[in-house]
Amino acid sequence: MADEKQAKALVELLEKELLNRCDDIDKHQAFYRGKQPLKFASDEFARYHGDRYEDFSDNWVQVVADSPVERLTVTGIKPAGMERADAELWRVWQANGLDADSQLGFLGAVIAARAFALVWGDPDDDDTPVVTFEDATSCIIAYEPGSRRRRRAALRRWQDGDKYMAVLYLPDEVWKFERPVERKAKSEDMAAVDEALNDWTPRDPEKLKEPNPQPNPMGVVPVVELLNRPMLVDDPISDVSGVIAMQNAVNLLWAQLFTASDYAAFPQRVVLGAEVPKIPILNAAGQIVGEKPMDMERLAADRVAFFTGDNASIGEWTAANLEAYTDVIEVAVGHIAAQTRTPQHYLIGRMANLSGDALIAAETGLVKRVEEKQTWYGQALRELFALVALARGEEEQAKVVRGGQLLWADAESRSHAQLADALLKLQQIGFPFEWLARRYGLTPTEVADVVLMRAREMEMDPVAAAAGMLARRPQNTAEGGEEDEPRGEEPEPAEGAA
Repeated sequence: MADEKQAKALVELLEKELLNRCDDIDKHQAFYRGKQPLKFASDEFARYHGDRYEDFSDNWVQVVADSPVERLTVTGIKPAGMERADAELWRVWQANGLDADSQLGFLGAVIAARAFALVWGDPDDDDTPVVTFEDATSCIIAYEPGSRRRRRAALRRWQDGDKYMAVLYLPDEVWKFERPVERKAKSEDMAAVDEALNDWTPRDPEKLKEPNPQPNPMGVVPVVELLNRPMLVDDPISDVSGVIAMQNAVNLLWAQLFTASDYAAFPQRVVLGAEVPKIPILNAAGQIVGEKPMDMERLAADRVAFFTGDNASIGEWTAANLEAYTDVIEVAVGHIAAQTRTPQHYLIGRMANLSGDALIAAETGLVKRVEEKQTWYGQALRELFALVALARGEEEQAKVVRGGQLLWADAESRSHAQLADALLKLQQIGFPFEWLARRYGLTPTEVADVVLMRAREMEMDPVAAAAGMLARRPQNTAEGGEEDEPRGEEPEPAEGAA
């Protein structure tokens, strides 16, 4: 157990590391939202035209980040040694609204290279712990030296009005601190005063209506980290970081195209060897008393003028070829697609006479990218479900969940006809119905419902049920083995009927 001084020192160290991360995270999140400053422009272009494109971006970062997230859907958790997904853990997942919030967590990890999930017991419902996904700018975990999984401590920090709040999670206890938000404008003396007063202090137990610190009944740090493209010896990598340079290039090309369109999209004429046109100045009586140069902007608007001079002539510049810019932009977007394994038809937006097989081949890189994320995020989510079991007081269940299998919806996008044809072939070689239903994309709860519906239909039509059993028997007995009962999500009656 830590005393107040140790806990406070740990909060300060973790907060410092967290703030060091925030610059890159804020930059990546800004690029995702389309807040992208104009880069790579020459000094002259930036001086004359930079402000014009301050709020413009041709935002490909958002497409790259969204494309894998839309295929990341958790459908359940199957503990080690179990034949079926755990219905109670899935109920907790659903009760916390994690069908939607998990998507926020996955997107946060894709953008910021990491996201966090927190599990804590609900005093009003012992069977349903509270599970939340947290942003990378608000959480940080300290690991055991030499380990990427054993957690020593975690800090969650956020601003609440004029105060910063912090919760320090240790394996055996939880501390809650607060401190005022620093004032931006202050004298040197007041800065010294603020530094003394703005220290983290434990929150008042009477205001919290709970002890501070309080024991951690789970026995482990209840925060897990979802890492995006982790490295052995360095920080994980954001999917956004590799797109920023090319995104800046695309924005500059568009800015130059717009400028060329404004100035050189039409043929430009020039008058040589002529005097500058002048307009006479008249007095009240209509007499010419002087002259002034013609307004050149008016001249361009009227498109009519008279020029004098013995050697006056007119020359012409042809219009700028704007396709030169669009061709380069298309190449740049193609590079983004190749580097991020995002299908080109997601970015270019052109499809012509592509077969289903060609589309599947085009999306292979994205599918593999999604499957990699399923592996890394799945590792963290297994620990999340184990924390849910611990929060419910089920230590043995937590052990089998850690060694279990996280169930995901299929990352590959196929038509219903293709999927049905593939599942029919798998059924013909002996795959059980429940496995096929999960492969189709149903959640464990939906699979259980379908199994019961199927059982009821067979009870109403025993002839069809017997025909189905006979159709399967030769395949099961061809190798000399006995026919196995198919496994179902629900109790025995559904299995026997299936």
